[in-house]
Amino acid sequence: QVQLVESGGGLVQAGGSLRLSCAASGIVFKFYDMGWYRQGTGKQRELVARITNTGGTNYADSVKGRFTISRDNAKNTADLQMSSLKPEDTAVYYCNANLRLPPRDSWGQGTQVTVSS
Repeated sequence: QVQLVESGGGLVQAGGSLRLSCAASGIVFKFYDMGWYRQGTGKQRELVARITNTGGTNYADSVKGRFTISRDNAKNTADLQMSSLKPEDTAVYYCNANLRLPPRDSWGQGTQVTVSS
C-alpha cells in the first residue's frame, strides 16, 4: 500500500523559510517522479515543483529562485525547501508520487503552510 506522509508545514512570517518533507513507503521510490503541489482556498491545485526519477527538476514560475526540490532515494524522501516566503504561498501543500509506466499516481494528505504578512 502506497503511503506518502508530508511534514514540516506551519505558520511563518513573510520572508521566512520552511522545509517540507515527504516520506514515501510502499513504492520503489527510485523509479518515481516526485512532485509538490499546492491548493489555496478557492483555487485549483497547482504544481509547485517536480523532480524526476533521474533528478531533473522543474518549478512553477512563481517559486523559481525561492524554492528548491530535492530527493533522497536512500531515505525515500522528497523535500521542498521554501525561502523568501510570501503571503500568496499560503496553501495546503501535497506530495505526489508518479510512475509513468505503468501509470500510477499517489497523493499525500497535505500539510498547511500559512505565511503571514
